[in-house]
Amino acid sequence: MALFNFKKKTQNITLNKVGGEAYVMNPKLQLASLLLTSFAQDQYYRSAKQTFQELIELLPQVEPIFAAKAAVYARTQFGMRSITHVLAAELAAQLSGQPWAKDFYNKIIFRPDDMLEILAYFNTKSGKQLPNAMKKGFAKAFDRFDSYQLAKYRGENRAYKLVDVVNLVHPTPTDRNAEALKALVADTLRATQTWETKLTQAGQNAESDAEKTELKAAAWTELLQSNKLGYFALLRNLRNMLEQAPELTNTICQKLTNRTQIKKSLVLPFQYLTAMDALQEVASTISTKLVRQVQKALNEALELALDNVPTFAGRTLIVLDDSGSMTTVSGKKKPPIEIGAIFAAVLYQSNDADLMRFSDDASYVSKYFSDAPVSIAKQLIEGARSAGTNFHAIFQKANKAYDRVIILSDMQGWMSGNAPKAEFEKYKQRYKANPFIYSFDLQGYGSLQFPENKVFALAGFSDKIFDIMQLLETDRQALITAIEAIEL
Repeated sequence: MALFNFKKKTQNITLNKVGGEAYVMNPKLQLASLLLTSFAQDQYYRSAKQTFQELIELLPQVEPIFAAKAAVYARTQFGMRSITHVLAAELAAQLSGQPWAKDFYNKIIFRPDDMLEILAYFNTKSGKQLPNAMKKGFAKAFDRFDSYQLAKYRGENRAYKLVDVVNLVHPTPTDRNAEALKALVADTLRATQTWETKLTQAGQNAESDAEKTELKAAAWTELLQSNKLGYFALLRNLRNMLEQAPELTNTICQKLTNRTQIKKSLVLPFQYLTAMDALQEVASTISTKLVRQVQKALNEALELALDNVPTFAGRTLIVLDDSGSMTTVSGKKKPPIEIGAIFAAVLYQSNDADLMRFSDDASYVSKYFSDAPVSIAKQLIEGARSAGTNFHAIFQKANKAYDRVIILSDMQGWMSGNAPKAEFEKYKQRYKANPFIYSFDLQGYGSLQFPENKVFALAGFSDKIFDIMQLLETDRQALITAIEAIEL
């Protein structure tokens, strides 16, 4: 036995956040994974501050244009906000002289308040003047926003207001925004048509509780009929509307199941679970019939949101990690098992698939075959064991040949120490199988449990990731390809 002259370690071997053996993602995948999964809040194995630091350390490892495209992709396709604000500000120093830089700072702006967040972070970190590219990009972004949007996001009582951006970048007025910009500079622009304002006014104008209920019902009616209530606001206010305007239930359900609005909203699938949980908490104070009607609409809305779920040829094994780090809430953040359970449920129902769960051990789940996806997801979440993380158990318990194995996890294996490569090889020999492995990273920690040439690395909470999954078996780098296709 060699005591000192050890075998040379494979260069792509690393340790994950919990100290277990893992494989290194290439920098582009690490960056994409971080951007598509981070809500800029504390996670089980990483604080928000550590997430930002990892992002900063990743930026020099990729070309600036890839980082810029990845940020635009994450913001506009996946709805990720704060982490893209950090990247946009941190990237500024690398973009001097780049002809596409101003287009990046235009396209990264999805809502007017994106400019405020980027400006606030940039000034806090650097204290320098805004780069010309950022000024030009922000100025151009104003072209897309009308008076309603500029008023809604003007940043009242914030350290940085929208008028500050106007004074810094001097946007050229257009027919769409000229009057609003003039009013903004004059400090006369006010948001009078938003749902927040309408409801506040109803409460302030009422002289009794009965009148308040009546005025709020009228406000909800006007907001819904005039299409002034955004889809996410609709989800957030289901309880209020059912309590204050139960006669609107049919209208609410119609709007919840509007496929066009669902796809435009960038609402993340787990947010439907949040809405259902909020309804369940107050079910005793609202008509059971109405609650069930809205719950049925939410189920339908979720299925519409995920109607691009891929259907694969052959047999598929879907594996959900229900270990402790997947089921623990950090602050107000939802645990990653909620995202994983939703994706596992819809993939399971749409394919010739088996469903497995694992933590310190693994087991097949077979009793949910005919349930709706939301019901399957809730049962998976409620039945989570919250134990250790043993990826070896997946392939010890798998009892047939599969064409692909889709693993939904934070990828923080540590039990048995080493990554499950050897156990995977034994499984392949036992069943004469050679499955694709889909490694679905739900926290963006940046490591894999399999060598990259054996795995399709995925990340993200949006249904858009299903479009990527459709392509992976013919384009191994489909996620990177999609990012690189972004035009700047």
